[in-house]
Amino acid sequence: MGVRTNWRFVSAISNWYWRAVVTLSYIGARFRKLPKRYSRHCNICDYVGPFGPAGKGTRNEAKCPRCHSAERYRLFNLWSDREPEVMRGKDVLHFAPESSLGKTIQSLARSYRSGDIAPGRADMVLDIEALELADASFDVVVCSHVLEHVDDRKALAELYRVLRPGGVAIIMVPIVEGWAHTYENLEVSSPEARTLHFGQFDHVRYYGADLRERIRNAGFHLREFTAEGPDVLRHGLIRGETIFIGTRPAG
Repeated sequence: MGVRTNWRFVSAISNWYWRAVVTLSYIGARFRKLPKRYSRHCNICDYVGPFGPAGKGTRNEAKCPRCHSAERYRLFNLWSDREPEVMRGKDVLHFAPESSLGKTIQSLARSYRSGDIAPGRADMVLDIEALELADASFDVVVCSHVLEHVDDRKALAELYRVLRPGGVAIIMVPIVEGWAHTYENLEVSSPEARTLHFGQFDHVRYYGADLRERIRNAGFHLREFTAEGPDVLRHGLIRGETIFIGTRPAG
């Protein structure tokens, strides 16, 4: 009498075996493809060594493991080291203040004030679209990753108004330089849809190259700062990320 084969059991074992082979092969490939981690220099806390991932792992070598600075903070620090006279001895207003930028600004400024629409996050509760501040109150305003959250035409007009003649607005935003026009869609209003369309639940647009026109249309003279090859590699910066520097004309 022959041995009776349980084909369901054999099939289950076979399926388990091949799933294990595929899974282990995938894991092995992932480990083989891990990018080499290079030594970087954080120009905020002076850490030297590999950086960690940021953006839920989407950006390798982006975050300093000591002070947790992201790329845009190190870019701002690089710019302020190159052009300290813009903020040195000046009255500075900082919107939605990030601690990394705040320390850099305070080391140079004569006076430092911060503002945010949410209570408890800054010195003053301020709506950047309608500032309860006197005209020509500040020499410098720092507006890093704020304009993509608000009505930027109103906000830029307010920044211009509170700056003294010759004053400077330092602006950073997420931008796709390959897009000629900023992407906006008033029908996109839910947090889920905004995340899909604009990259974050509380963003209302993704800027294209015409950001420059928006800044100039508010009355500013515009110039830009972008880190180049050696600095990008040394400090782990995003290639092509730009600081937009708008100056209110003195006359």
